[in-house]
Amino acid sequence: MAAIDCGTNSIRLLIADLPESSAGEAAPLRDVSRRMEIVRLGQGVDQTGMLAPEAIERTRVALADYAAEIEKSGADRVRMCATSASRDASNAAGFRAMVERTLGVPPEVVTGDEEARLSFTGAVRGLPADAEPPYLVVDIGGGSTEFVVGTRADGVRGAISVDIGCVRMTERHLHDDPPTAAQIAAAESDIAAAVDRALAAVPGREAATLVGLAGSVTTVVALAQGLREYDPSRIHHARVSYEQVAEVTADLLGKSSEQRLAYPVMHPGRADVIGAGALVLRVIMERAGMPSVVASEHDILDGIAWSLA
Repeated sequence: MAAIDCGTNSIRLLIADLPESSAGEAAPLRDVSRRMEIVRLGQGVDQTGMLAPEAIERTRVALADYAAEIEKSGADRVRMCATSASRDASNAAGFRAMVERTLGVPPEVVTGDEEARLSFTGAVRGLPADAEPPYLVVDIGGGSTEFVVGTRADGVRGAISVDIGCVRMTERHLHDDPPTAAQIAAAESDIAAAVDRALAAVPGREAATLVGLAGSVTTVVALAQGLREYDPSRIHHARVSYEQVAEVTADLLGKSSEQRLAYPVMHPGRADVIGAGALVLRVIMERAGMPSVVASEHDILDGIAWSLA
């Protein structure tokens, strides 16, 4: 199976085989290839309401490369989900046509609720035994953040998507580099209001474990661990405290994009928006009363792949 997740900031590919039937219900997919490119599809969408031509072209180039790898792998089932940026844009039809020409299948512009459910499916499979249910899964993307509450046994109890992604918050509030205290305060207020709405819509404060997904979370966890290189095996299912997240967030917001690039775990395409992403995570932990977060490298991409099973 081949799954593609095209978000506001990045486009990712997973080519995978199903686990053996004898491996049990909690067994993960067997990865053939995982790839990620920062294409910033959502560049300027919050201000213009349109996908920028140069952003569409960056996405086309990455997608053409993925299509060649999918063909080479012999994957017989392909699904691409396009999320927040292509939901919001007035020229989304042109984007969808480009995808179908390049990939051979149309993108599915999933609803926020479906996005949240796919993220939950990918995240909770294989969680360690000390991750007590019910789970609050948060997927911090470029344009939006999904909140999902549920258990493996009973599935999703509630899901909602709110527009507080790292790219959107950076473009809306964090205009200086590094941002000013007033800009950070405005972003924090905006984020807190959205988080409170989300936690009121789903029983997030009743959850026992917070599970964090996507690049903002995994980068913060890598920094909290002091890793000298980005190592998914050490980040996946690592647990870090609220105090560690708060310390990393303050450090990132106090640095310029160029200074953030000095961290060996920092992806060059994430350096300018990671401060906002870390702030979203910190505020979620505060408002939900969560003392720690468990990071997962498995997320909506895995959920898309499982949907093809």
